[in-house]
Amino acid sequence: MLTLDRSNARTAATALTAMLLCLALWLGPSNAQAKGCLKGAAVGAVAGHVAGHHAVLGAAAGCAVGHHLAKKKEREQRRQQTKTQAQ
Repeated sequence: MLTLDRSNARTAATALTAMLLCLALWLGPSNAQAKGCLKGAAVGAVAGHVAGHHAVLGAAAGCAVGHHLAKKKEREQRRQQTKTQAQ
């Protein structure tokens, strides 16, 4: 029977996380736009690291939030342009 002590469990969790990340990158859209993602990932990684050594989770969440905010800003700019052109 296989037993996992703390160091083996951490190694297994790290390997699983790396495999899932590779799978997500491989299956993800090939023409994805990273607007806001890089800045959000950097901020999220720092915040995650400070909050308990969860830099990868922080980076993923930061990327998602940054991308969302960039899309929201882009949508608002388009809305302003259509208002200006309609007047």
